[in-house]
Amino acid sequence: YFSNFLADAQSERQTSIYSPVFYSSPNGYKMRLRLYLAGDGNARRTHMSIFFVLMRGEYDAILEFPFSFKVTFTLIDQTSQQRHIIDSFRPDIKSNSFQRPRSDMNIASGIPKFVPLTLIQQDNNPYVRDDTMFIKAIVDFGDIPKLLLPYTLSLNPGLPILLQHEWTAREIEKRAQQKALNATSTSISTGQDMNTNENENMS
Repeated sequence: YFSNFLADAQSERQTSIYSPVFYSSPNGYKMRLRLYLAGDGNARRTHMSIFFVLMRGEYDAILEFPFSFKVTFTLIDQTSQQRHIIDSFRPDIKSNSFQRPRSDMNIASGIPKFVPLTLIQQDNNPYVRDDTMFIKAIVDFGDIPKLLLPYTLSLNPGLPILLQHEWTAREIEKRAQQKALNATSTSISTGQDMNTNENENMS
């Protein structure tokens, strides 16, 4: 439970917790998250800190290193307001954290000042419901537009990652087609206006 983990973090019985291990795709990077509920380093007792941990995986031989893809963390607003807290970082490819792992886990790297503790410690805050908090991590292989993040976040996190990627790609394509269609409509409309003006000038 969130309250138990927070109490352990504040008393320093257990300052951090790890997420379950997951893959970026079926044949992708192996990773997990590390969360410091009461903060880490300079953020201790002021912010919740979240870090990305690259792990040694069975597909590393066919993957690109250093790992260079943007990682986005989202603290989910569990109410209908959907005011998620979103922050992201791009890996420093010179850092050991993003080289091909030689041991089980690389050194964690991420966002020390992710969310102010004052926010998640408030009673009835929208980010903790039933003593539970949800954080979503997105590895962005194709520079997902910011406008598409709400769609990506609306996907059921229980869906297989490959399916989430596929649906996001479809949505990107759909919006690109719609944008092109709108641009064509605008062009036709402008052309019609120009023709009207020409006719008026001729008469």
